[in-house]
Amino acid sequence: MPSPQGHTLPKEERLCGKTSVSALISDGKWGATPHLRYCWAAGREGGVNRLMVSVPKKHFKRAVRRNLLKRRLREAYRLQKELLNATGIDLMLAYSHPEIADFATLYAEVTDILARITRSCSASCPPEAPQDRATEDDSAV
Repeated sequence: MPSPQGHTLPKEERLCGKTSVSALISDGKWGATPHLRYCWAAGREGGVNRLMVSVPKKHFKRAVRRNLLKRRLREAYRLQKELLNATGIDLMLAYSHPEIADFATLYAEVTDILARITRSCSASCPPEAPQDRATEDDSAV
């Protein structure tokens, strides 16, 4: 059964590339929850929000466990990415707890992170100017 159109995570929505990741880490805003650290940056032109997930080898030596946590984090983001009202946001989720958390815990923390980012963006980003007014000014000249 195919998934709904809004609940996908296509390649365009994945943050990759050395320059994009290093720009996010150097210019982004950092925050933390009990199991996650996150970094996000707004203002990128392009329209889609991008995500990067990281689980360090320091806490989880076995790739199977790291992959499990990465799958859970991507799924938690994928199911509720519409909570981000703004576009052009780059987000990195880094798992920082030494024990494996269940999906419900990660889902709740990702919800909290997305809500924080949305509040911060709505407070700091000015509303866009209407396009109709600009075209009226041009026609009056």
